[in-house]
Formats: sequence, structure tokens, C-alpha cells
Amino acid sequence: MTPHSNLAPWQDAARPAAERAGEVLRLMTLEEKVAQLYGVWVGADGSGEGVAPHQHDLAEEPPEWERVIAHGLGQLTRPFGTAPVDPAMGVQALANSQKEIAAANRFSIPALAHEECLSGFAAWKATVYPTPLAWGASFDPDLVERMAAQIGASMRSVGVHQGLAPVLDVTRDLRWGRTEETIGEDPYLVGTVATAYVRGLQSTGIVATLKHFAGYSASRAGRNLAPVSAGPREFADLLLPPFEMAIVLGGARSVMPSYTSNDGVPATADPALLTTLLREQWGFTGTAVSDYFAVTFLETLHGTAGSAGEAAAAALSAGVDVELPTLRCYGEPLAEAVRQGKVSEELVDRAALRVLTQKCELGLLDADWSPFPAEPADAAPGESEAASGTEIDLDPAEHRALARRLAEESVVLLDNSGDALPLAGGRRTAVVGPLADSTEAMLGCYSFPAHVGPQHPDTEIGLAVPTLLESLRAELGETALDHRRGCGVDDPDTSGIAEAVAAAEAAEVCVAVVGDRAGLFGRGTSGEGCDAADLRLPGLQHRLVEELLETGTPLVLVVMSGRPYALGGLAERAAAVVQAFFPGEEGGPAVAGVLSGRVNPSGRLPVAVPRDSGGQPASYLAPPLGRRSEVSSVDPTALYPFGHGISYSSFAWTDFRVHGRPAGSADPVATTTDGSFTLGCTVRNTGARAGAEVVQLYLADPVARVSRPVRSLIGYARVELEPGQERRVEFAVSADLAAYTAPDGRRIVEAGDLDLQLAASCEEIRHSARVRLDGPTREVDHTRHLVSEAAVAE
Repeated sequence: MTPHSNLAPWQDAARPAAERAGEVLRLMTLEEKVAQLYGVWVGADGSGEGVAPHQHDLAEEPPEWERVIAHGLGQLTRPFGTAPVDPAMGVQALANSQKEIAAANRFSIPALAHEECLSGFAAWKATVYPTPLAWGASFDPDLVERMAAQIGASMRSVGVHQGLAPVLDVTRDLRWGRTEETIGEDPYLVGTVATAYVRGLQSTGIVATLKHFAGYSASRAGRNLAPVSAGPREFADLLLPPFEMAIVLGGARSVMPSYTSNDGVPATADPALLTTLLREQWGFTGTAVSDYFAVTFLETLHGTAGSAGEAAAAALSAGVDVELPTLRCYGEPLAEAVRQGKVSEELVDRAALRVLTQKCELGLLDADWSPFPAEPADAAPGESEAASGTEIDLDPAEHRALARRLAEESVVLLDNSGDALPLAGGRRTAVVGPLADSTEAMLGCYSFPAHVGPQHPDTEIGLAVPTLLESLRAELGETALDHRRGCGVDDPDTSGIAEAVAAAEAAEVCVAVVGDRAGLFGRGTSGEGCDAADLRLPGLQHRLVEELLETGTPLVLVVMSGRPYALGGLAERAAAVVQAFFPGEEGGPAVAGVLSGRVNPSGRLPVAVPRDSGGQPASYLAPPLGRRSEVSSVDPTALYPFGHGISYSSFAWTDFRVHGRPAGSADPVATTTDGSFTLGCTVRNTGARAGAEVVQLYLADPVARVSRPVRSLIGYARVELEPGQERRVEFAVSADLAAYTAPDGRRIVEAGDLDLQLAASCEEIRHSARVRLDGPTREVDHTRHLVSEAAVAE
């Protein structure tokens, strides 16, 4: 007798996960299989102040618990992220639910629990990290990977299995409210940073979920859920590569389709996207989970299904395995469609096999599975931290420290032409603006305090979130700070502007703190459903800054927001301009550190700051006619371009070499269409203080079969340097990185000349060299080289 002979086949952890899943699947009834394909949101709020789109339209009395779990249950939706729950009590409650779920079905299979985790584990008292635009601004994927590992560890410690992050949408229109959730406007930056997040989260055993696949950020006019009309090459070359990278290089185990329709076809019902491309071409083997209520939206919003059963059939056929957040279409409507022969049971089997395989991989079908997370060493067998009375700390010191470091690295100094920074101690300083003394300046839409907190106004935030004013007082010691709010973020009250102006007039320097308040569906100026009609600062803030500038007092303009705003006419007159994108719970000390000089700024713009509020959408990734030209009266040139950011240090870039030889030769360096080359330079800190430079590598393809962007990012390296120190940066570049989608839809690498540019931003080119590709045209796929390799000498 083998050691495992007394186990049911699906309980034997020594067997392959797919084999175990197949064993239990073949014994399941239709009802048991369907039960694995939906989640239940038992804590969803039906008051109309919901946390998901159209939730107030769809909220209904939760189904009877015993009936829901009678045949098993696929997922539990946000047990910690729906209302403030003490972590220890939440662990106990979740464990009790899991015990009941496992006991109620014939195979003792528990549910998979998922949570949001974009700016940290979206739970009460959990660390709030900077928002994804800040990750992009750091140009530091290694630090983002460490952050994601901390997030995953917190989730794992309370019994959660899947995280609904990261967002891989490439910013296409800054007016879109969810810009704050994106990593930036460049697919290479988005892909490399998001892949690092996936690796970090999944290193802890948590399933990462790529969203929103694909096209969401290209919705018309930046309006949430509006149709997408991107052409096939824009889709293939700009919107899809981050997902491809996170799957091929990051091993992501789940994907969430977009709410939007692409050229009329909803992503949730698109087999070409979810099956042909994702699975058959890219080889994805994980689960596809719907965005909240997206299956229902096929009927109620898109008009591509006439009933809940038809919506279920369309989504299931396309490749959506699990309906979230709660059962509507994949429950009885789907089962009845199968019984009537309208949906093949093979499609149910296909989805259920994927779900059960993932549950096996997570240990949920193991014979020794416990409903409790990892037990402390001094706990009795089967006893959780909650049961043993141990407090669960979801915001420990090491998490706050990393949140601080990421926030510091993400702050972008855009301009310091007036030499107003660092702030000198002892000067009369006015600190004005609606966000100077507000925690709202720090918190993105998917942080728990901003996402769920407003529904529970009588519950404390559960975290220490210092404001910028509080942090400046701590930084500047005895310096007198005269604070005036001036105006609200978006309210029409003008009564405070005069006293703010008076404070500026009496000061030697004025710090104006303006920007956004994150919220949901019109309850903020940034966030899901909070799209902008134009890119002027919200409310009266533009007027406030104008009047402060007219005082003549040197003005430090600090923008703390979820999107960049048009600063033309303001920034040019300011003594300094600083941008921070919702920098998290440690954002106040981080920004204050930059203003005081304790922190040497090193952030770079992941999205350009526009000059004018019109001219959108605009992106640096445009062909020549997408830029300023004589044939249009609209100039889309950014005020501060993608990749821009300055430091309190200065840096020299020298000894530019391509393939080991000094650049500048009239003859281009030659390689083949399946070859590679190296290029690099030496970076030296010529300033008086330690700092970081970000070396960016761009590729330009002057002549191609389609009109290509003037240049596009294909590599970057963050270089930390002490005063006087120099380090060499080398990039190993495959010809594959010149691939693009040809008119016939094939992705090709072809012979011809390329320009490779080392730059401080997409517009500040430091060194350039021509490389020639020789040989036949090659067709490439997802197995091509997706990234360049950057090496920074010690």
C-alpha cells in the first residue's frame, strides 16, 4: 500500500494539480461544477454608495447562505475589503465560513478568497503604499517587487488567496479617472514594473490578476466604460505588450477582462482575445475572472445578450472562467442553459477544470488543508492567531519604511529654476492650498480609506497618515509656517482665497499644495468614474495659484494628484514645481523631505505634464504627424515630457559606446535581424550630494512599413551615485525590440537602420547612434526577447 492510498485522488498533493482537478471534476454533477464558477459577496452594500460600478442597480438581498454553499463555492469576494474589519476577527470569520463551505460539499473543497491590492492590501489598518503612477515615477521595478511581496505576505497571513492587481492599462487619455491606477503612458515601463509586481505578489503564494485585458484605458474621450476604437496596430503594439510581458516573464496566474467593448465587441465576450490570443497564442494556463458585474453588463449595458443565461453563455464561451463579484449569471441561469442544450457542458468542464487546478495549486484540495492561515509557533494545532488572541499587524514598521522609500523615489522635481528648493529654514513660509493639511493628498482610489472609508464615516482611518503640513513642521523645526486652505479641491467657495493671498504676501516663500481627491463615480476628482472634462486644476485651484503668483512671492507649486494637470501659464512663473502621484501613507514625510532637502528627488514622469488643457489625447508615442506640425493649429507638445525629472545633484554622461567601440563613427554598427548589440555610457555624479540618475534608452525606426512613433522606450536603469562617483551602464539589446506589427498583422523584425538614443527624457537625448539590421525579415511571437538587459557596474 502506498503512503497516499487512503487519500481521495484529488487530495494527494504529490500528484500533478491538473490531474487531481480532473479526478474530482469527473465525479461532479452539473450543479457542483457550476458552483465553482462564481463568487459570493456576502458583505456588499446595497445603500447606493457601492464600491463597484452599477452596484446600486444590482444589489439585492444576499442569497441564503446554506443554499449558496450546498454544492460548493468558487470564490469569496472581499471578506476584508468591504467594510472595516479588525484583522484578527476577520481571520476567524473567514475561517468559520471556509469550514462551512468545505463541510457542505461532497468533496470538502473550500472557496478561494480574493481582495483588491493595488495600493496595498485594501483592508482596514493595512499599509497604504503609493499609487501605481508613483511606481512608474520611481523607475524602480526591484523596489516595486519588494512592495508587492509585502502586500502578498499581509494577504496570505489572513487567509486570502488572490489579489486583483496589477493594472496594466497603458495611459492613453489623461482625462480618464483611472489614470491614477495606471503605471504610465509607455508600454515598456508599464510592462516591466507590472511584471515586477506580479513576481513579488506571487512569490508569497498569492495569485496576481492582470487587469483590465485589454483596451480599457483607450476609451473614447477618457470616459469610463466608453467604447474603444483603437486600431489593430495600436492594440497590438501599445496596449497588449504589458500583459504579454507579465504572462511570459512574470508567470501571472489570472487575468481580468476589461469592461469596455473593442470595436463593438465586449472584452468579456471576446473569444479572439480571451481564448485565441491569451491561451492559444500566449500559452496562458491560469484563470480568467470577470470584472465586477461585467457578465451582467453584457445584457444591461452592452446589449449583446438578451438574458442572464445568454450573458453567461457568451462570457463562458469566450473564456471567462469565474463570474465576480457574486452569482447572477453563472448560477442557475447557466445551469439551466446547459440543461436546455443551449450551452455545452464541455464549456462548464473547461472552466471548472481551470478553477479546480488553481485551487489544487493553492493547496485548497490537500488532505491537510486548514481554514486558518499559517499558525504562530506557540498556537495549539488548528488554532489561528485570532483564536489565540494574537493581534495581527497589517501595517508593521518594515512595511511603512518601504512605503516611505517608494514614495521618496517617486516624487518628481519638475522645475527649480527659481532656486527656491530646498526650502531654507528660518524663512517666513506660507503653506496654502486645499491639500496642504489633508490626508486626501496621499490616498488613491483603491486604498481602503478612500475606497471604503467614506461609507463608514464614524470609523477611524486605522492608520497614521501625516499630512504635508504636519510633515513640513517636523522637517523644518522652528520655521514658522502660516497655513491657509485657500479653497477646496472642487467646491465653489471663494471665501478663503483672499486670506491665502494675504499669507503669501506676508511670506518670504509660499508653498501651494493643489491636486486631487480620490473617490468613486463622481465623488472625487480622480478615481474610477471620476473622469475630467479637461485638464485644468479642479475647482478654484487654478484661480488660487494665479492669485498667489501675482503676489510676487516665490511660489513652490506642489501638485499631489491622480493625473497630471495642465500647468502652462502657472509653472513658468513658479519658482519650483513638484509632482507627486498619491504617494501613500508615508507621502507627507516623503514630499516634505524633498522640499526640505533631506531627500534628493529622483522621480521621473511616467506620464507627460501637458501645457494646455485641450489637445487630448496626446502621447509621446506618436508618429511625426501626431506631434506639433504646420498642418494643425493645435500644439500637443507637453510642458514636461515623459521621463523628465531633475535632481539637486548634477550628472555627466560620458564614454558612449556601441558594441564596445566609441560612438560617433559615420558607419553604423551592424548586426542581423536575429542578432543583438550592446550600448552604454558612464554616468558621473558631478554634484555635492548623493543622488540617482535614470538613464533611458529609446529606439527610433526612421523608415518602416507603417508610421511608427518618433521614438519609444526599450530600456532604463536607475543609477545611485555618491558625490564624485561614476558607474557604467550597459544595455544588451536584441533586434527583437525593433519588432512591430506590419500592415498584414504579423509582428516582424526587418532589415534597415535604427537610431538608439540614451536620454534623460523622451525629449532630452544625451547620446545617439545608428545601428543597421541586415538579413531577412523575421516574424516573431511571444517567445521573442521582450526586454533589454541593463547592467550597472558596482
